[in-house]
Amino acid sequence: MPIFDDESLPPKVASLAARLVEPNNDPKKFEDEEDDDAIFAELEAEIENDDSATLREQGLDRLKQEMAKVKEMQDNAHGRYMEITNEKEVVRISANEPRCIVHFYHTNFRRCEIMDKHLAKLAPKYFSTRFIRVFVENIPWLVEKLVIKVLPCVVCFVDGVSKDRLIGFEELGNNDAFDTAVLELRLTQSGVIQKGGNKFGPVTYNISSSSSLSMPRRTLRGSGAQDDEEFDLDD
Repeated sequence: MPIFDDESLPPKVASLAARLVEPNNDPKKFEDEEDDDAIFAELEAEIENDDSATLREQGLDRLKQEMAKVKEMQDNAHGRYMEITNEKEVVRISANEPRCIVHFYHTNFRRCEIMDKHLAKLAPKYFSTRFIRVFVENIPWLVEKLVIKVLPCVVCFVDGVSKDRLIGFEELGNNDAFDTAVLELRLTQSGVIQKGGNKFGPVTYNISSSSSLSMPRRTLRGSGAQDDEEFDLDD
């Protein structure tokens, strides 16, 4: 998420700006505010000492605006793969984030654990997309609304609309040992980490403060030879 056109910047300024406003390059950066302060101080000095009047006049204001955006996204857990346990919070996040990836999982299924590992690697890399996972027994209304039957299931939301979904590993080679890059490429095709086509028609939902998040009993099943038993969410 560059704040300037790199071609218009002195190399050192471009490098510092990228380090400061692209936390997806380093997951540990979330925990190092002192490093941010040092980079900003150095960047500020470079801009103020630059020969370009335009850069001096506009650079710091634009930088501060982008820093504020990045800080807000950091506070909203961008760049991290997090579990959300409250169903209304899952609805709020998926409806309000410009791009959001939600992994619907169950502890009974080993392939859900495999999917977790890959998504955890991608979350810091794609800072502008929110990555979360949800335990299906915590979100029965949403499972029913999105007609989720097979796990693992990854649903891609763009501007509050479910644009695409990955069900099991069939599109990932149907192999537990698939590379993270295979999942990454598949997600780019959905537009959730970059613009692209979508495979499924849109699914939208509305929820009021008085809505009851409940559903009838339904059965989910795992994908893969070792996860082929069925189980009831209410059992």
